[in-house]
Amino acid sequence: MTERSAGILCHVSSLWGKYGIGSLGKEAYRFAKILAKNGVKYWQILPLVQTGFGDSPYQSVSCDSGNPYFIDLETLKKEGLLTKEELKAAERKGEVDYASLYAERYDVLRTAYSRFFFDDPDFRSYVKSGASEDYALFMTAKQVYGGRFCDWSEELKRRDADALEALRTDHHEEYLFWQFTQYEFRKQWFALKGYCNGLGIKIMGDLPLYVAYDSADVWAHAELFKLDKDLKPVNVAGVPPDYFSEDGQLWGNPVYDWRAHEKEGFSWWKNRLRGALETFDAIRIDHFRGIDRYYEVDADAETAKKGVWQEGPKEKLFTGVSGEIVAEDLGTIDEGVRTLLTRLGFPGMKVLLFAFDGNPENPYLPHAYPENCVCYTGTHDNDTVAGYAASLTPEEFILFRSRVAGALEAAGIMVPLKEDGKSFCDGFMHLALASEAKLAVLPIQDVLGLSNEARMNRPGTCGGNWRFRLECAPSARAMKKLKKAICKYRR
Repeated sequence: MTERSAGILCHVSSLWGKYGIGSLGKEAYRFAKILAKNGVKYWQILPLVQTGFGDSPYQSVSCDSGNPYFIDLETLKKEGLLTKEELKAAERKGEVDYASLYAERYDVLRTAYSRFFFDDPDFRSYVKSGASEDYALFMTAKQVYGGRFCDWSEELKRRDADALEALRTDHHEEYLFWQFTQYEFRKQWFALKGYCNGLGIKIMGDLPLYVAYDSADVWAHAELFKLDKDLKPVNVAGVPPDYFSEDGQLWGNPVYDWRAHEKEGFSWWKNRLRGALETFDAIRIDHFRGIDRYYEVDADAETAKKGVWQEGPKEKLFTGVSGEIVAEDLGTIDEGVRTLLTRLGFPGMKVLLFAFDGNPENPYLPHAYPENCVCYTGTHDNDTVAGYAASLTPEEFILFRSRVAGALEAAGIMVPLKEDGKSFCDGFMHLALASEAKLAVLPIQDVLGLSNEARMNRPGTCGGNWRFRLECAPSARAMKKLKKAICKYRR
């Protein structure tokens, strides 16, 4: 990041539109044009992968997949794969309803697939490249046999060559359907990315540290994870008990066998990083602290209370990899993580919502930000700024307003803080953009002054998350206010 910039955090799923979830269609192009018009240089999104357990983009069937729900249906119509009547039948307004999408969207995509010309040389070349081979085989087996991969036949779960060929041949239509979804997704994605880059906008993607157990990733690379002889996890990931959770957090993702990764030169991980840096212009690595040291728990444990810290691969993971990488270094961070970040030179994250607890040494206070960091008003895991202000008791609100007002005054920013949450959104926007941070990112919810009804995710819960959608394009008034602040603080 070579210059002061401003960014907006808004996942593709949150874009407005007719068909039940944001897509890579005309609304995404319009959103990019709005960002460029108002001086925004980064569009940050969440993982683009096919969502899995709990509808979470952090629990996917494949870390290299593209979410078929994001395929723009109107583009498929232009390609002659869907009719006007089929588009009309697919219309769904309101927040994202994943249950309905799961029940209906794949039928629409299968209809489009039935009209697709499979001898298209670009498609044949894509399949031959192997870019989605593991994903297509995994999804085919899922449709045919169901269950988790560890419950499939011995030959298939251990990827015997004859079993894979039989799966590909005996269920060729199913196999090609999943190849088709990825071909269409990638074609639409790179067209959108090219358009954004042409407007001067960089897209920041998100790379989860861990992958889901029941995924093409673990199935295809079982030797790189801590699994038993039946290919079931021995240890799983989580975080220990802290102020927020007396039992800790038990995520359940299988942990990496870093010795096995080192023996193969970390090639799987480096290929993953390079692929992400080709798909996006910059990436944020989620739970970066796990690369220095990670917390593992026995797979049969009921809580994360009894776990152990193990050494991670540290900087060896990034040898020979270059690109714009941001480290999510939130939570309990020790000297090892700080040293690793210094060695690698990656910017860490600062979140304004964490700043105002009354501690004058709080590292999230905006006056303390180094240049080499990315400042956020909040993240997808937090309350919105307006929602947080509204959640406080009268006594807490008075203290919060006083502390935020003090930070504004210290920065020479004149923004009155009223009783409503929107004024706090304005104050946080100015604090973030005025800071020394090289990049300041605002969730679209905070730009628009939305309450916690627009919150994206509540960690530790597995229902009702990831559903937020904009009702329409961001208002010109809100974006004009943002542009004025971006100009004021030379971003």
